[in-house]
Order: sequence, then C-alpha cells, then structure tokens
Amino acid sequence: MAGYKGNGINPSHFDRGQIKIYIILLPLAIFMLFPLVFIFCHAFKPATELFAFPPKFYVVNPTLGNFSAMFKSAANAGIPMSKYVFNSILVTFVVCFAGIVISTMAAFALSKMKFKLRGVVFQINQAALMFVAAAVLIPRYLIISGLGMVDTYWAHILPLIAMPVSLFLIKQFVDGVPDALIEAASIDGASPFRIYRSVILPLVKPAIATGIILAFQQCWGYLDSSNNFINTESKKTLAFYMNTLANANNMVQGQGVAAAASLIMFIPNLILFIYLQKDVMNTMAHSGIK
Repeated sequence: MAGYKGNGINPSHFDRGQIKIYIILLPLAIFMLFPLVFIFCHAFKPATELFAFPPKFYVVNPTLGNFSAMFKSAANAGIPMSKYVFNSILVTFVVCFAGIVISTMAAFALSKMKFKLRGVVFQINQAALMFVAAAVLIPRYLIISGLGMVDTYWAHILPLIAMPVSLFLIKQFVDGVPDALIEAASIDGASPFRIYRSVILPLVKPAIATGIILAFQQCWGYLDSSNNFINTESKKTLAFYMNTLANANNMVQGQGVAAAASLIMFIPNLILFIYLQKDVMNTMAHSGIK
C-alpha cells in the first residue's frame, strides 16, 4: 500500500493487531511499577500507617514528618550532611569515569586487538561475575591495607573500578563494530588510541550509558568501604550516613527515617535511568548480537 511503512510484525503506526500485545504488556508494566509506587508511598507514611496491620500499600494520610525527623537528626550530628553528600558525589564520579575508561579500553583491546592470552583474560573477567562482594571482602581489605589506602578516598574507589558486567556488555557491543572500519582508520594513519577515541567510543555510546548506570548503582549505595576500610567519620559516604541515621533513632521514628532515607537514596538512580533508558535498551538489544 502506498504510504504504508513497516511490516506486519512492527508497523510504523498503531494497528489493531497490536491490541493483543498491549493486553499482555500493560498489566506487566503496571505490576512492575508497584515497587516504585511503594517506595514513594512508604516514605510519606505516618507512624500509624508504618506499623499498621495488615500493612497498607498506599499512603492514606501523607506526611513530611519522616523527612523532618531525618533532617533534624542530621542537623544535630557532629559532621554536616553536606560532607557525606560531597564524599558520595566525589567517589561516584571518579568510579564512574575511571570504570568506564578502563572498561571501554579493555573491551576494545579484547575485541579488536590480537595478543596472546586474550581469551584467557576474557575468561577471567567472566569468572569474576560469579563472585559477590562478601566473598572477596577479606582479599579486598588485605590489598587495600597492603597499598596503604586504609582510611583514604582510594579505599572507596579502588574496589569498584573493575566492573566485569560493564566490560562484558561493552565488549559485545564493540564486537559489532566492523573490522573494515578499524582497518580503514589504521590505513589512514590513526594510532590505536585515536581509533579508540574517534571510532570506538562514538559507536558504543549506548553501552557506555549502561555502564554508567551500573557503576552508579553499585557505588551510590555501597556500604562496605565505609564500614570496613574507613575509620574517619568525615570520609564516609552518604549511604553509610543514611543507614546509621535510621538506626540511631528509636524504633518507631527510625522506621520513618529509614523510609525517607531510602527514597532519597533511590531518586538519583531513578533520574539517571530515566535520562539514559533509551541507550540502555539499545545495549540490551545488541549485547548478544555479533
């Protein structure tokens, strides 16, 4: 038909045949929104609703009391809350930037360069995916202590720079870059670093966006470094402070503070994902395609 674009599977405009797809997907989408709605509602519940039985999913009488109690406790603390915010922003920025640089360089080398043990290095990265943070906590401490980084910002940063998941996703994306493009740039006299900077990076932006989200989520709420590697209170992160702030209050008030703190810690993750979600979807669509 003239003017019709697309095909029967994926038409360019709404088609009645898509109704059955919406009937299946809309309930799933609404169901997946429930945790987000609960986090927001829970933060605004008064104490009577926080401890109500049976528990209530939605907030009936919203209040800002939980946030007031949280900021009041923060105001009475010896170290201002802004210091913890600064620490978290600094550590998260350095981890995201350094982690992406290392992951993209490693992905480029493992995908497009020929060298001995290339397959072994990639298999080591795959094996690293099996280890949870708790399993490597003692080796991490021994390494950080041996390097003299205990009670420094590097104790926050160093354990999180290596990102096996990010490297895997970015490498799968780099695998899809045509070798002919790399060869043409090399013939024109481009150095490997120039190829990496001018050819690879622009073509793997969706994977980089996904890596940023993964690094941010891992670092923003990370508690182990503040709990185990940092002794000076002023060098600890916002996630640690929010956790101790909720526990420092009495049981009733502490639940409200914990709910408010959870929402505050969650909002940056949500904003970042919404901003980069298009690139994330592109990465997931291409990560298994060679």
